[in-house]
Amino acid sequence: MATPSRKAGAQKSEAREVAPERAGRRLRVLLPLPLEGAYDYRLPPELVAGPGSFVEVPLGGRTSLGVVWDDAPDQEHVAEGRLRAVIAIKPAPPMGAPLRRLVDWVAAYTLSPPGAVLRMAMSAPAALEEPAAATGWQRVAGAEGRITPDRARALEALGGLTLPGVEIARLAGVSMGVVRGLASAGLIAPRLMPRAAAFPRPLPDFAPPDLRPEQSSAAAALREAVESRGFGVTLLEGVTGSGKTEVYLDAIAETLRQGRQALVLLPEIALSTQWLARFERRFGAPPALWHSELSPRTRRVTWRAVAEGTAPVLVGARSALFLPFPDLSLIVVDEEHETAFKQEEGVIYHARDMAVVRARLEGATCVLVSATPSLESVTNAEAGRYRRLGLPVRHGGAAMPLIEAIDLRQHPPERGRFLAPPLVTAMTETLARGEQAMLFLNRRGYAPLTLCRACGHRMQCPNCTAWLVEHRAQRRLLCHHCGHTAPTPPACPECGVEHSLVPIGPGVERIQEEVAELFPEARRLVMASDTIPGPAAAAEAARQIEAREVDLIIGTQIVAKGWHFPHLTLVGVVDADLGLGGGDLRAGERTMQLLHQVAGRAGREDKPGRVLLQSFSPEHPVMQALIRDDFPGFLKAEAAQREPGHWPPYGRLAALIISSEDARAAERGAREMGLAAPVGPGLQVLGPAPAPLALLRGRYRHRLLLKAARGVRVQAVLADWLARATLPREVRVQVDVDPVGFL
Repeated sequence: MATPSRKAGAQKSEAREVAPERAGRRLRVLLPLPLEGAYDYRLPPELVAGPGSFVEVPLGGRTSLGVVWDDAPDQEHVAEGRLRAVIAIKPAPPMGAPLRRLVDWVAAYTLSPPGAVLRMAMSAPAALEEPAAATGWQRVAGAEGRITPDRARALEALGGLTLPGVEIARLAGVSMGVVRGLASAGLIAPRLMPRAAAFPRPLPDFAPPDLRPEQSSAAAALREAVESRGFGVTLLEGVTGSGKTEVYLDAIAETLRQGRQALVLLPEIALSTQWLARFERRFGAPPALWHSELSPRTRRVTWRAVAEGTAPVLVGARSALFLPFPDLSLIVVDEEHETAFKQEEGVIYHARDMAVVRARLEGATCVLVSATPSLESVTNAEAGRYRRLGLPVRHGGAAMPLIEAIDLRQHPPERGRFLAPPLVTAMTETLARGEQAMLFLNRRGYAPLTLCRACGHRMQCPNCTAWLVEHRAQRRLLCHHCGHTAPTPPACPECGVEHSLVPIGPGVERIQEEVAELFPEARRLVMASDTIPGPAAAAEAARQIEAREVDLIIGTQIVAKGWHFPHLTLVGVVDADLGLGGGDLRAGERTMQLLHQVAGRAGREDKPGRVLLQSFSPEHPVMQALIRDDFPGFLKAEAAQREPGHWPPYGRLAALIISSEDARAAERGAREMGLAAPVGPGLQVLGPAPAPLALLRGRYRHRLLLKAARGVRVQAVLADWLARATLPREVRVQVDVDPVGFL
């Protein structure tokens, strides 16, 4: 039988590659399941396996894939004769020791089962099988038969090569019926074809850019880091439009010259159309891609190519961090401040932080890139843990945009509208000059709240503590947390009065409606996750804007991430105060980063840019820092607020989310966790308290927050805390070490 380790979940020491295990020997096999550790199996005499080998093993009444792990077998736990045998060794490159250590490290850091972390590293199980050999057609020497003109063209196109039938038909301009006819006549015969590389190799010197002196200096520093073949972290900071991408592409070029692999993490890979085009112009070939919208076949091919080392450069979302690179030399985290790098479900981790860990385990270079770096990364750089490089001016001599605030108390919009007169005037002038304008509002849909004007009833999600958002284009109400939808009712469901439901507040759809009334001749485009669902839609939107087929862009936060629109000169922020409310520790920092990035879309070429912030609090420190273009000063003030109270990055936080489908059970579980709360020097527990989202996806939620001094190892404290608490069976506890959200 298989037996689990009694040391499951403990942090493993550095793994050493050992000789393959032989007949009758025990193997530790970690399975991609939420189990507490590896299991013991027996290796049959005819099989050879070592640490990292992918295997198929029995588990209960079924079979499972797994990885031979580095733990020493547990000789005392079960008798040799009771061990179940490994069924097969999968024909795939073994998982390298650095990735195995990363799995153990992430599991220990996040208090997650190691198997749950392994599952992220085995995200394409079909790739463990040997790729099927491709079959083509080859001309049969000396064969005779009826040769029609179409057949003659097909034979001429084939020549002495071995080609797939569809390729023969394409080259000859004939139908597949002609190819089948040649096969029936014995004029061509099937032959196995050598497996071609799945991805063309980018050429490091295909089109090297002309860098400015400060870019050249930063690029040289990154090249030296890659050449050293040692671990190091560099924070590459530069204003929007300063050419940070070209600098780190030079580091990728050095990686390619060494014949090694590079990984680039982007927060929104599905929306990175312009980045991919820039990469291909620089290197003459596209990178491999990894994101959630890939087809199963593409995932299988890409995973295998990465494992075999034939995908030299891969760009992906946070999950790409767990791909099996055998020779990883460089990890780039672009827009490192983005909260999209934090995974909030399942294994809860921050890809930026885990990228640094993987780089250390691989002995690789890690580059964190941002115009508005996180306070955590800046603090690490100031402490000497990270190297810091800066690009203080925009590329091509473009100036930073002029940022101004519109005080909505002094310049209120007209009744029933949301754009203040000064913003409308600026838009009118911009469009009259033939330039493009953008309106930014980080709120999808038509209106965030639907209210009955007769009885005051608010349309709320039945599964969440959240209002239903009206999406007028689809004629539906939608919960943005759980996805619950309902048609917009003709009458109030509470009082029954017809036509009494009214929208409260604006979303991008409502702003688009207002703009259509104000500028009926302007060509408009809404950019939100509802309207730009993936790479193809993003590419088409970028093409329309660059071709000047669009005059006005109305967008949510996706317009802030890396776009370069040369004719865009005006950015209007409809609600600059959005995001500053609530008790979020990082509310000011996030708002500053988001609005700074949005402002950076304006005036990126020769024409000057202008940014107008609509605000009820233009005196707020965030607004003042934006107007002064003083991001470093804002971070300094933010640090001065956090450091005395030992808030991150000057202290540690860990959140416990207690949830259940039964409200009383959730409350009882939270109370039990509160009674078992740890006490000690450098420790403070806040809560329990109902979560701001007290009901989410049908589960009632309470939160506790562990606040600890920076030197405290919170994982040991949390593990002891969880072990001492007695919870109802129907209660679930979710642990979030280093939380970035507090809902």
